[in-house]
Amino acid sequence: MQPDALTQQLSLFLDVLASGSFSAAARQHSLTPSAVVRRIDALERSLGCRLFSRTTHAVRPTTAGTAFAERARRVVRELQLARAEASARDVGPEGRIRIEAPAPFGRRLLAPALVDFLASYPNVEVQLRLIDSFVDLGGEHLGEVDLVLRIGALADSRLVATPLAPVIRVVCASPAYLARRDVPRSPLELTEHEGVDWDALGPPHAWRFEVDGRQRLLRPGRLRFVASNGEALLTAAIAGLGIAHLPTWLASEALLRGELVPLFCERGLPPPEPTGIHALRLTREADARTRLLLEFLKNRFGPVAPWDMALQKGLIPAQAQ
Repeated sequence: MQPDALTQQLSLFLDVLASGSFSAAARQHSLTPSAVVRRIDALERSLGCRLFSRTTHAVRPTTAGTAFAERARRVVRELQLARAEASARDVGPEGRIRIEAPAPFGRRLLAPALVDFLASYPNVEVQLRLIDSFVDLGGEHLGEVDLVLRIGALADSRLVATPLAPVIRVVCASPAYLARRDVPRSPLELTEHEGVDWDALGPPHAWRFEVDGRQRLLRPGRLRFVASNGEALLTAAIAGLGIAHLPTWLASEALLRGELVPLFCERGLPPPEPTGIHALRLTREADARTRLLLEFLKNRFGPVAPWDMALQKGLIPAQAQ
């Protein structure tokens, strides 16, 4: 059987499985219900087993049909990838990449990178969805996107994670705030200060410092402003509402402009957090266009992030005296 014919037959089987109806699958494939039945019969004969239990009211998968469906999905996906890669070698990558990303990172860094990527690949399209809240990456949700950018811990072992950049977090405050308060000389003094902070769903590594050889949670004693959005915290810190603990990808421009002053950075930037910025996908093998984008983003954002390189080169404003 030719690859295209095999793809069509397996796709037909999967559509019957999903809809539970020969008639519904027939409409999707522009076939008659009897033609669908004949093709499923032929597939069952070639496999030597029954894939569906059929009644006048329903079509349900057998145990063998359920097991076969898992392999069928992988085969269809691999054949589609092979066809896309063969086409890409002749005409270049083409098609749409659907991406979901945190709104602050997406607006500030990802969107400009995607614009540059698309300039190099005119046959590729991008659909970018920016979100402000955490979304559970269930199988149904992942079917709607090709890549999901995540900042922080990765918990779902089904997902393939491509690291894009490290995350470094810096304690900082506005010159105005530091002018009216004593400058803290160590994290132990943070409890004497006002601050801005994430709400209950804040990053797990925020306000954690190594003191006397062990990790301690040390944050400002009074929180003047609490929010679930990093850009809102950045605005509050620049306005002088208190000390913040912000990722450098978010705060680097404000640090470089002198709108914020880094604290506890006399020996350079803190080490990266154990987690970082990752691009997640459900399938083991990315298609040609997605693979090109992943390589582009890896080179754009890592292994040392450009915003951290700028800060490391001494462009951070001098420490408050």
